Amino acid sequence: MIYDLLCAKDYVPMKAKEIAVLLQIPKGRRKDLQQVLDALVEEGKAEVNARGRYRKRRKEKQQVLCRGIFLGTRKGYGFVELPDREEDLFIPEEYTAGAMHMDEVEAAVEAVSNDRRREGRILRVLSRNTEELVGTYERSNHFGFVIPDNPKVSMDIFVPKGQDKGAATGQKVVVRLTSYGDGRKSPEGKVTEILGRMGDVGVDVLSVARGLGLPMEFPERVLHQAERCPEQLIPGDFNGRLDLRSWQMVTIDGEDAKDLDDAVSVTREGEYYKLGVHIADVSNYVQGGSALDREALKRGTSVYLVDRVIPMLPERLSNGICSLNAGEDRLALSCIIKIDSRGRVAESRMAETVIRVSRRMTYTDVNRILTEQPPEFMEEYRELVPMFFLMEELAEILRKNRSARGAIDFEFPESKIILDGRGRPVDIRPYEQNAATRLIEDFMLMANETVARTYCQKEIPFLYRTHDNPDMDRMEAVLSFIRKQGIKVEKSSEEITPGEIQKILQQIQGSPQEALISRLLLRSMKQARYTTGCSGHFGLAAKYYCHFTSPIRRYPDLQIHRIIKDDLRGRLREEKIAYYAGILENAALQSSLTERRAQEAERETDKLKMAEYMAARIGQEYEGVISGVTGWGFYVELPSTVEGLVHVSTLRGDYYHFDEDNYRLIGEITKREFTLGQRVRVRVADADVETKTVDFVLTGEREDE
Repeated sequence: MIYDLLCAKDYVPMKAKEIAVLLQIPKGRRKDLQQVLDALVEEGKAEVNARGRYRKRRKEKQQVLCRGIFLGTRKGYGFVELPDREEDLFIPEEYTAGAMHMDEVEAAVEAVSNDRRREGRILRVLSRNTEELVGTYERSNHFGFVIPDNPKVSMDIFVPKGQDKGAATGQKVVVRLTSYGDGRKSPEGKVTEILGRMGDVGVDVLSVARGLGLPMEFPERVLHQAERCPEQLIPGDFNGRLDLRSWQMVTIDGEDAKDLDDAVSVTREGEYYKLGVHIADVSNYVQGGSALDREALKRGTSVYLVDRVIPMLPERLSNGICSLNAGEDRLALSCIIKIDSRGRVAESRMAETVIRVSRRMTYTDVNRILTEQPPEFMEEYRELVPMFFLMEELAEILRKNRSARGAIDFEFPESKIILDGRGRPVDIRPYEQNAATRLIEDFMLMANETVARTYCQKEIPFLYRTHDNPDMDRMEAVLSFIRKQGIKVEKSSEEITPGEIQKILQQIQGSPQEALISRLLLRSMKQARYTTGCSGHFGLAAKYYCHFTSPIRRYPDLQIHRIIKDDLRGRLREEKIAYYAGILENAALQSSLTERRAQEAERETDKLKMAEYMAARIGQEYEGVISGVTGWGFYVELPSTVEGLVHVSTLRGDYYHFDEDNYRLIGEITKREFTLGQRVRVRVADADVETKTVDFVLTGEREDE
C-alpha cells in the first residue's frame, strides 16, 4: 500500500509524518511505517531527499552515472565538476546526499533536453576531502554547533555535549568531523582547538590559515631532529668542498628577512663576467626520507601571510645554520657562470662550497648606492661599491638578452600591507621594485636556467618549473579583441610565441589600453607548476627552467640540491636514478598543490586586511581602474591595490547587459559602457571583514579615457 502511494501519478513527495496522516496510521504504529519506508529506500524502490521527503525512485535507465568533484555553495545546492566535460552538473539542495565541498562523488545525470542545464543527484560520496573545519562556535543548552567560515560549506556542524573543549559562543574554533551526515542528518564534530575571538590579535589571519589546512606547529620529532643540527660548521664539513671564503660576496634581501638563503658575487675577467650564485646547502642538514624531510614535503613551501610567516623548516635551521649570515662560515651549493658581454653563457660549473658572506645588504641600501650614490653610503660600503656597479652592468645585459628572446614582463604590483601592534592595517600600498630587486631577480633567473639546462642535457631524473603554452582557444578570443582595438598582432604559426605577446605589450606601453590588454593577456596564460619533464617556461621564453635558489622555503629546490650533490659525488648510478625516478612525480604534484594552497592563503589574508582597512574609510572617494567585468557588475582596483565591486544594481537609470566578448557592460537605453581598463571614480559603500569584500558605488568617470 505504501509503495503504491509513492507510485501514484498525483503523489507529491512527503515526509513520513505526512504519509502517516494521509493514510490515517495511528501514532502507535508510525514506527512500523518508518521501518517500511527505510526498507524501500534500502531496496532501491524509494528515495528520500535532504528534507526527509519520500518518493518512488526514478528509473535507472533515465540516468547516466558519472564521477567528479562536488563544489558546494553557501545556499545548499552545488555542482559536480566533471573532468571530461566543460559544463558542471547542477545538484539541487535536496539531492546533495550530505556531500561536502571538494568531496569526490558518484552522481546520476538526469535526462534533460539540450536547451536546459544538466541536473543530477549525488548517489554516494567516494572519498572525503574535509577532516577539519574552522568556524564560529554557538552554544545551546545541551549542545553546540559550529558555523563554518568556508562559504562553500552550507551545513552547520553539530557538536554534542562534552565535545566542545569548553568553547564559548562567538569563539573561533577548529572542529574535527566525526560524522558527515547523510543529507537528512547534520554533520557532527568535536572541537579540537580554540583559536580565540575575532577581535583578538592575529585570530583573523590564524582562522584563514587553519581553515586552509596550513600546518602551524612542527611535530615534536621534527623539532628534536632540528635541535640536533649544529649551530656552527664542524671540521668534517669542509671535506671535498671548494673553499670560496676569500671571495667577496653579499646577501641582498628585504630589511625584515631572516632566512638568508642566497648570496651573490660578480667579478670581471677580461671580456667575461663571472657570476656566482651561492645557495645555502640545506640538504646537508635535511636528509632525504627523514622526519624533517617528510614534514618539508608535507608543507611544500613557506607561506608569507600578512602578519606572519609559516615556515617550511623549523626556525632552528632556517634562521640558524642554513641562513647565510654575514661573517660566518656556511655550506653552500654554488652555481658559477662565465658570461660574455652579450649575456651568453660561455661556461658554467656546479660545486659544493664553503663561503663567508662579506656583508648583509638590503634592497633599499643597494638601490640608494646605485641610483643616488649618497657620500655616507659610498664611504661605508667603499670596498663593495665597485662590485655593486658591476652587478648592475651585468644585470642590465642579462635583462636585455632575456627581452630579446621574447620573455614577457607583466608589471602588476604586489600589495604591501602595514599593520600596527594590534594587527590592524594602517597603510596599504604597492610593493615597488627597484634596481636592487631587479638585479637579484636577474641573477636568480640565470642560475635557475643554467642548472635546468645542465641537468636536462644529462637526461637524469629532475624537477623542473614548467609554464605551458597558453590554451589557444582562450588566447584566440583575446587576440581577436586586441585586433579590434587597432593593435597589430603578429602570429606566425598556430601557437603564439612569448615574443609575439611581448610585441603587443610594447605597442600598448603607456597607452590607455595598457591596463586592459595586459590583464587579458595575463588571464589567458596557464599557471606554472612543477613537473619531471623539461618542457620549458613560456612566460620567460626559456627552454630550460627550474627552481634552485630557495631550498629554505621551497621543497623542489631542496630536492634537486640532493640530485645535484649525488651527481657531483658520482653517486648517480642505476639504483639511485631509479630511486629518484620513483619519488619525483609525487614531489612535483605535492609541491604544486601546496604552492596553490599558499597562494590562496596569502590572497585571502590580504583581502581580509584590505576589507578591514576600507571599513574605516566608508564614504571616502578614490580613483581606480576597472580590473574585472562580470554580469553582476565590475571590479575596481585602486592605486593602493585594494579591489572592490561596483554592483550592477547600483548603476541607476538604466539596465546593463554583459558583453562577454568585449569585456564590458552596456546600458540598454543610454549605451553607456564600462569596460576593462577604464578609469572611474568610486566611493566606498561597504566593507565586510567576514566575507573579505569591499563594495563601491560609482561617482564619476574620467572624461579623458
